[in-house]
Amino acid sequence: MKLIINGQEREIQSSINITELLIELEIKGSHLAVALNSQVVPRGNYESTIISENDKIEIVTAVGGGV
Repeated sequence: MKLIINGQEREIQSSINITELLIELEIKGSHLAVALNSQVVPRGNYESTIISENDKIEIVTAVGGGV
């Protein structure tokens, strides 16, 4: 299935929901946000949110830093 992830076209093999997509992309962590077709998806809905061909997904992770 073809998806647009963070502005880049990607071919995804087996994911059907956001939880599976994050596993397939090897993205881990509790400090991230996902938007599907410009709508932020609450973390509790990742497993029930189905992804489809040509969906646009933005994945943002928080990065700590400082002096």
